[in-house]
Amino acid sequence: MIFDYLHPTHKNLPPGSMGWPYLGETLKLYTENPNTFFTNRLKRYGNIFKTHILGCPCVMISSPEAAKIVLVSQAHLFRPTYPPSKQKMIGHEAIFFQQGDYHSRLRKIVQSTLLPSSIKHSVTDIEQLVLKLLPSWENRTINTLNEMKRFTLDVAMLLAFGNESELETEAFKHMYHCLDKGYNSMPIDLPGTNFRKAMKARKLINDTLRRIIELRRRTMKQSGGQLGALLGSNDILSDSQISDNIIGLIFAARDTTASVMTWILKYLHDNVKLSNDVAREQESIRRRITTENRKLEWEDARRMPLTRRVIQEALRTASVLSFTFREAVGDVEFEGYFIPKGWKVLPLFRTIHHSPDFFPLPDKFDPSRFEVPPRPNTYMPFGNGVHSCPGSELAKLEILILIHHLITTYRWEIVGEEPDEIQYSPFPVPKQGLPISVTRYLKKHMT
Repeated sequence: MIFDYLHPTHKNLPPGSMGWPYLGETLKLYTENPNTFFTNRLKRYGNIFKTHILGCPCVMISSPEAAKIVLVSQAHLFRPTYPPSKQKMIGHEAIFFQQGDYHSRLRKIVQSTLLPSSIKHSVTDIEQLVLKLLPSWENRTINTLNEMKRFTLDVAMLLAFGNESELETEAFKHMYHCLDKGYNSMPIDLPGTNFRKAMKARKLINDTLRRIIELRRRTMKQSGGQLGALLGSNDILSDSQISDNIIGLIFAARDTTASVMTWILKYLHDNVKLSNDVAREQESIRRRITTENRKLEWEDARRMPLTRRVIQEALRTASVLSFTFREAVGDVEFEGYFIPKGWKVLPLFRTIHHSPDFFPLPDKFDPSRFEVPPRPNTYMPFGNGVHSCPGSELAKLEILILIHHLITTYRWEIVGEEPDEIQYSPFPVPKQGLPISVTRYLKKHMT
């Protein structure tokens, strides 16, 4: 049997296939529809099964109860982790990979800049990024995913560095793009590979951040953003700890949010009545802002219940994060099976989000289902427990601001013959990044 060397053969491992040597089932995971990949194995093996992806032996779990055990009630048995190649790119000292006291201290610092009381002051800055972005789309066909990545990277850098920065922005973005391209490639460290180029970019980013950290320490000018919070913390952090967490923040704030935004534009395009209802909600807010002669404010974002439900449903339906990685810190007996120390354990958010037991007609895009709260542990787009995403409110805020200005000023049509096809890069997104044609429109039908 392939991969017998990974575990004692007499132990009761979960059922499943480990796939090909080294590759495992990685190629299948990243080329098939995720629903198909998971559903086929669930039908064959049940709610817990083993596989091998990204160089790691894994156990996948798909019930809310099991997810709660791994993420909340017995979280100390399963440390947060990523595949080694991804940890190397982000940095081993980033908050994603920590447990215990260091994680608690880091989370307190990170959350201090992501609480509603903090991000409410970012509304104007994010709005300015939106107002700069949208006119560049007018009367053009754009790649939605690429444009959303452009926007979310700008927001992520604003969050990381604040308005004042010694950063050479375009050079940093170029290095980040090299890093990002290699992050989702096969971890083959040979000359010319995306992985090797990404690791070189990672070193350059680290050198850049070290220079900025040194300058701010020397001048005692901590400034804003996450960098300012990390530098100004009462807990003294090393330069490498600060650098790893800034890079991790940018990773966390960019691709997933950009992918969700892309799906939202598709869902609104495909649901004309819903799109018109959202437009009316946003137009009423726009009229109030115009009457009061002011800019968009935090309180306006709290008056968008329908748009918020659209975001909630997009997070569920798209399930951009199909799963999260945890690692057994020791040998674990779990639901009658043996999980060896070091194996990855992956709660399958996508499978739970698409279960008809919790969400009737799960493939239907229906924001009204969130008029009542979902059952506990059945809706986890930002994870669960102490390692849930601390930036969830910021992600929703930037989506709300973009939708407000987009839907009250523009209309968009999907370009191409296969609007319902999906690609995986590695997150599931509409094929070719959802090409759309964007035009201004007259609002005469809105009253």
